[in-house]
Amino acid sequence: MLLNDKRWYETAYRRAVIDMHIPDWDEKFLSQFNADQYVEMLVKSRAQSIVAYGHSHVGLFNYPTKVGQQHRGLKGRNILGEVIERLSADTRIAEVLVTKSELDETTKKIHTTIKFLEYDTHDRPLAPKYFTFEGNVIQFESLVIRFEDEFVRRGDRLRGKSIYLFMKAFVLDEKSAQVFDISSAHSIPAGYKIPGETSEFETRLWGEFWNYALDPKTRHRAGIKNAQIEAPGSMFLPGMIYTVRIEHDGGIRIDSQPVPEILKGEKV
Repeated sequence: MLLNDKRWYETAYRRAVIDMHIPDWDEKFLSQFNADQYVEMLVKSRAQSIVAYGHSHVGLFNYPTKVGQQHRGLKGRNILGEVIERLSADTRIAEVLVTKSELDETTKKIHTTIKFLEYDTHDRPLAPKYFTFEGNVIQFESLVIRFEDEFVRRGDRLRGKSIYLFMKAFVLDEKSAQVFDISSAHSIPAGYKIPGETSEFETRLWGEFWNYALDPKTRHRAGIKNAQIEAPGSMFLPGMIYTVRIEHDGGIRIDSQPVPEILKGEKV
């Protein structure tokens, strides 16, 4: 994790610590724990830091474990994982780094080479792609499907987060466009596969994209809020790391921060 100038505890003034030291002599205890309501109340409180209990003072775990005893009322549920998942408002889907930046003395234009590294649904890196552009204001064309709020709130397995498909990286100028393909509209890269689902399901999802975008009834039947093309972009400069994120109830954004001081000037 890259650290900001300030430590998190210097700006986190609203902190939530909800004691959960609950015994299990009655199996009803914690048996009706609702992670959605729990997180909804935390969000309403505007807490800036949260303590989520994995183990209580009575010696019981709130997640399955082989090294201790789980709370009997949970019956194998991982409520710690459920809370953490619902507290995650966005997911990292790619990182971008400028590997080369040169000024063409003849044209007075900057030539920029970027490394585009995607992450799969398990946050594992895919094979990197390299693109070289004339210019440094670069955009990423993507298909994005947002699901209805009710699915996102309850962390639905299939519709609990917005989904995306990177299509192209491009630069626009006054006279032309420089475009590179990232993935094909007619194929689903392995890293995009929804865990536990068949290719048929995903193929239908992306194959019906324009029906979702244009037909309200089709969207409603599928539990989709909207489907659209997005093209987030930024000015890409050396010495910066750009993190591309998908908001679970929204679209794609690009965050940027300097390369950590310890890595500057080093080849790693």
